[in-house]
Amino acid sequence: MQDTPTDPLLLERFLPYRLSVLSNLVSGRLAAHYSSRFGLGIPEWRVLAVLAQAPGLSAAEVVARTAMDKVAVSRAVAALLRDGRLERSTDLRDRRRSSLRLSADGAAVYEQVVPVARRLERGLLDALAPPDREALDRILRILLAQLQPAASVDERNGLQETTTCPDPSPANAAS
Repeated sequence: MQDTPTDPLLLERFLPYRLSVLSNLVSGRLAAHYSSRFGLGIPEWRVLAVLAQAPGLSAAEVVARTAMDKVAVSRAVAALLRDGRLERSTDLRDRRRSSLRLSADGAAVYEQVVPVARRLERGLLDALAPPDREALDRILRILLAQLQPAASVDERNGLQETTTCPDPSPANAAS
C-alpha cells in the first residue's frame, strides 16, 4: 500500500518522529545521571564528550560534529568555561580562532559519566540479537549518509546549518 497526500500522518509510524522520541528517551535516561550529579545539561555533556575525543576543536567545529544548534553549543561552552570544566586558548597562527579542551575537572566529570553511558548503551544493545545489532549499525550509517548530502544542500541554500557526526556508530554516540 502506498501513501497518498491525503492520508493522515500517523506519528507512531512516522520514522522521523520515532527516531526523535527514541533519541529523547535515551538522552533523558543518561541526562538523569549527569544532571543530578554534575549539574550538566544534554548540550554540556555532548560538548564534553566531543572534546574528550577530539581536544582542541573550536566551538564551530563542535557544532559540526554534534549537529547541535550554534546557540546551544555557545551556551554550553560558556557554562562549561564558567564552571571550570573547559579551557579556551587562542590559536597562535590564527588569533580569530580559539580552541577548547577539557580542564582537569571536565576530564574528571567525563571519566565518571562514561561508565554510566556505556552501561546504558550495553543495556540497549543487549536487547538485540547480534545480527540485529549489526543491522542497526548498518541502518544508522545508511540513514546518516542519506542525510549528509541533504545537509550540505540545505547549508548552501541557507535553510539551516546541519551536519552529522563523522562516526555515527552507537559506541561513539554521546547522548
